[in-house]
Amino acid sequence: MATTRTATTRWEGPLMGGAGTVALDSSGLGTYDVTWPSRAEEPNGRTSPEELIAAAHSSCYSMAFSHGLAGAGTPPESVETRADVTFQPGEGITGIKLTVRARVPGLSEDDFRKAAEGAKENCPVSKALAGVNITLEAELLS
Repeated sequence: MATTRTATTRWEGPLMGGAGTVALDSSGLGTYDVTWPSRAEEPNGRTSPEELIAAAHSSCYSMAFSHGLAGAGTPPESVETRADVTFQPGEGITGIKLTVRARVPGLSEDDFRKAAEGAKENCPVSKALAGVNITLEAELLS
């Protein structure tokens, strides 16, 4: 069954001096301020499309990795994923670095690395962002 999730952005004014809000409509979890400086300079309490992509990618990757590990008979105790999305004005998103730390009892380092790479390739958000260089740093916690 397909699902659709919705967010709405309202923007006023020009790019450089304008401002907007992005609302997470499907969940109703909130409305967040967004401005050009929150993308290209310091956030100062505002979000950006890149931060929202980082949130989507880190959560999707964690779910895909957890699912793959459980399917292989080695469910994780914990998975923590950080996504760093790099934005360069004039160029766009130039890279994404995923950093995952997971506690997976009974899993070898080699199998952990294979599962981590598999999750990177098969996560739906990774697939949607296939035009961007995505790197992965993975650490198996003992």
